[in-house]
Amino acid sequence: MHTATKQRYRVRSHDLPLGKQRAYTLRVKDLEEEQKPREKMVRQGAAVLSPAELLAIIFGTGTRKEEVLSMTSRILHEYGEKSITKQTDPTVVAKELDIPMNKACQLVATVELGRRLYRHPRGRVILRTPQHVYGYLRELGSLKKEQLRGLYVNSRYQLIHDEVITVGSLTSSIVHPREVFRPAIEYAAAAVILCHNHPSGSVKPTQADIETSEQLLHAGKLMGIDLLDHVIIAGQKYKSIFEIEYLSHLLDT
Repeated sequence: MHTATKQRYRVRSHDLPLGKQRAYTLRVKDLEEEQKPREKMVRQGAAVLSPAELLAIIFGTGTRKEEVLSMTSRILHEYGEKSITKQTDPTVVAKELDIPMNKACQLVATVELGRRLYRHPRGRVILRTPQHVYGYLRELGSLKKEQLRGLYVNSRYQLIHDEVITVGSLTSSIVHPREVFRPAIEYAAAAVILCHNHPSGSVKPTQADIETSEQLLHAGKLMGIDLLDHVIIAGQKYKSIFEIEYLSHLLDT
């Protein structure tokens, strides 16, 4: 476990006048009648169903190359149960998860409906330190694909928006500042905290991690939006790229 540090974030005022192998999953038609997702829901209620089973009911069917329970299990395994609720673009979902556009639209529509019907009051999640970021996004440590998340906070360090920015290896060539700071403008955030996982299990930043962070740090300063930190999570460990040996010398320049 990463040892606690004294690092705390500081928001400054910028006000200005202005084709893989997949594990076999039992097919729905092979299940006993009472174990099929729909029948199980009717008999026992929705609470007993797994997330994969619930998603299978939403999808209804799979595709010619992938049975529905196999598909839903893979989606949740690759993207993360919590992470999938942050994605709002069906085009991105279809491409990253290799599913048909109609399935991606079903997924995004279902999540959006749930979000509208059950909104958590804003401001309850406070992100002042790397420890807070890890506590909020610890599930990233178990994902098999690298995922970059943007956490957008107000001047009181309250989380006002959480977005999946990209899935895949992090490089400065694919993580463009506009993708990172667009939500900050849209949600009037005072600052951004980035976080991504290392499926390798190592929390040591790569050279690409450091270069990307430096590029985004400078871009944020030009826009008047602070990049407070970039945290790496691997398993049950985490590390801030902005610690003393990496980019801390740039924070106050």
